[in-house]
Amino acid sequence: MPIITLTISPRSPEVKEQLIARLTEAAAGATGIPAEKFIVVIDENPIENIGVGGVPLNKLTR
Repeated sequence: MPIITLTISPRSPEVKEQLIARLTEAAAGATGIPAEKFIVVIDENPIENIGVGGVPLNKLTR
């Protein structure tokens, strides 16, 4: 089974539900693999644990 992994800062249950549905739909459409075969894993990290260009994300977004 194909696995889609997304690492993101924490999101609401509603947003995660939309992400799972849309990522699955897009991957199934692009690959021709049935949607029910996909597994989606959302790995949530606080923004202070994510860095871009050597700077923690919380320093860039606030």
